[in-house]
Amino acid sequence: MNTQPIASHFINGAYIEDIQGQPIDVIYPATGDVIARVYSATPDIIQRAIESAIQAQIAWSSMSGTERGRILLRAASIIRQRNDELSVLETYDTGKPLSETLYADATSAADCLEYFGGLAGTITGEHIPLADGNWAYTRREPLGLCVGIGAWNYPTQISCWKAAPALACGNAMIFKPSETTPLCALKIAEIFIEAGLPAGLYNVVQGLGDVGAALVNDPRVNKVSLTGSVPTGRKVYAAAASQMKQVTMELGGKSPLIIFDDANLENAVSGAILANFYSTGQICSNGTRVFVQQGILKAFLARLVDRLDQAIVGDPQNLKTTFGPMVSKRQLDIVLNYIEKGKAEGARLVTGGKAISGPGYYLQPTIFCDVTDEMTIAKEEVFGPLMSVLTFDNETEVITRANATEFGLAAGVFTADISRAHRMVNAIKAGTCFINSYNDAPVEAPFGGFNMSGVGRENSKAAVAHYTQIKSVFVRMGDVDAPF
Repeated sequence: MNTQPIASHFINGAYIEDIQGQPIDVIYPATGDVIARVYSATPDIIQRAIESAIQAQIAWSSMSGTERGRILLRAASIIRQRNDELSVLETYDTGKPLSETLYADATSAADCLEYFGGLAGTITGEHIPLADGNWAYTRREPLGLCVGIGAWNYPTQISCWKAAPALACGNAMIFKPSETTPLCALKIAEIFIEAGLPAGLYNVVQGLGDVGAALVNDPRVNKVSLTGSVPTGRKVYAAAASQMKQVTMELGGKSPLIIFDDANLENAVSGAILANFYSTGQICSNGTRVFVQQGILKAFLARLVDRLDQAIVGDPQNLKTTFGPMVSKRQLDIVLNYIEKGKAEGARLVTGGKAISGPGYYLQPTIFCDVTDEMTIAKEEVFGPLMSVLTFDNETEVITRANATEFGLAAGVFTADISRAHRMVNAIKAGTCFINSYNDAPVEAPFGGFNMSGVGRENSKAAVAHYTQIKSVFVRMGDVDAPF
């Protein structure tokens, strides 16, 4: 597959290049080879993207929601038809196994466009009857120009999780992918044009942090939606707040996964694998603090190790591979550093813990047990295939410990007692919770976190509130009285 894009940026319905920008090499994580090169956006590129988006949004916002929805539905259909091609590209961009990307990436993007395409025609205000025959009504109006800043772990999905609600509500969007995974969003931009989206409504610009900052700080931008780390989120949120811009922040987490001794063992192990090793552990909502009740600990660890031995590590383009490389050398080194901290602070290494020799950025799936709450690996987001297993005795204790974090993105509980399951999720301070499951992300349900894990929600009807503003209109039916 030729992974080199036609050009670095997609603006006003066409590819555009400017080699005056800083070159960005695209590295295939499975081999470490350079497979493409793009160039960071220059001020001229950014200016073109903004101007074309503002112009296109005027006509787009005057269309009915139903008309906008038809285009999003066509885009969803094209993505489904090209799922294989888009999945291969996602694998080159991220290193995730094709056995995963075929089912979790472009398909999720299509689901999102389908959902908001169907929802677009229902985005309306309300009629409010008042005293004396007077009344009021509200309008949900688009914000204008939205900027989406993507993360490197789900480039195709995130490009549509941000674009679909923005476009459905009548906005334009400029999307900046992560410089680590710049390829997938360009294909989504192509598909939008093919589906009939007016040129300029969805522009893609490449770049490092300075490009993101230029977009966030431009006074013509009305909203910023970021998926990224807490440190980046703090900077973007502060910059947006200085100009009173609306924001959606989907940030990091250190989420608890709580397994009671009455849980179905096989399901609990499956949940722990999904919460720690899917996408090589590079998922923001991962349940990396696995609290296991004492009575099931020995059986849980034994079965978990057995299941990990079944993982097939190898070429991510091979459909038999189930565990791929880290996204970059930098991310591999970060996780290896956390592994060393875990050992130094007294955690017991159960399995894994080493980089795999050979080309690419491969790391063994790693489990630590005898982990305590104050250890670094139990407090900081690792973003890699490192599971910390902690033990607990009772509900009260584990709720207190689960909530002892600055984050609040996700949480999960495995138990046969459904009443206890609901007590637990009611008490846990997290925005996205799972009962006897983990990391499901249906577009119909809101996704987002509490505390330092973010602001606002992605997906579902809740996203409409984050991409529209309400206008209230009072209508007097009689004469107007005045004091003079």
